[in-house]
Amino acid sequence: MNEKQHLLEEKIKDYYGFLLEDQLISEIASLGTFQQLKEGQRMMEIGDSVQHMPLLLTGAIKILREDSEGDELLLYFLEKGDTCAMTMTCCYGASKSKIRAVVEKDTELVLIPIHKMEDWLAKYKSWRSFVFESYNMRLNEMLETIDNLAFLKMDERLYKYLTDKAVVTKSTTITNTHQEIAYDLHTSRVVVSRLLKQLENVGKIKLYRNKIEMLQL
Repeated sequence: MNEKQHLLEEKIKDYYGFLLEDQLISEIASLGTFQQLKEGQRMMEIGDSVQHMPLLLTGAIKILREDSEGDELLLYFLEKGDTCAMTMTCCYGASKSKIRAVVEKDTELVLIPIHKMEDWLAKYKSWRSFVFESYNMRLNEMLETIDNLAFLKMDERLYKYLTDKAVVTKSTTITNTHQEIAYDLHTSRVVVSRLLKQLENVGKIKLYRNKIEMLQL
């Protein structure tokens, strides 16, 4: 093992050592591709052929769906220690990506070749557990998204979006524009701006020219 692979193995152990066997971590380090992605970068586009599955080491990525008119809806965030269940589904089905993945915060990750996925399911109990738990977590998050759309008023959805983003980015300062928030919530900028002002009036946030400060979490 060369020094580069050794350093990558140590990084993976930091975030996955309590979940995965040492032998599996060594395989990931030797076969995986380490990448550093910048905030705002598109990691995956709808319709892309899925060749790799990501394992996040640091940062955050938001996963979005798109309707027939090109409007986006935020499904969930990925954080360090996470992977994307929808990407796994495409890997096993050899299909095209059904989601868009955009870097929310500067991110480090390892891309695992999809041809190893099935091998590891049979070979490593820890990998099976990790994959099934990832499916379960992402399914619960998507059900929560559906519940939010069905049962929460837009002001409640907006405040939940802001608090989730603050938790994921580990910062009470949110720098997204009102239009970007509107895209994520599948609504209009005018509605977002009006509701943000209402949240400011009740003391939950503070609005500035180019940022939003969370006052309550």
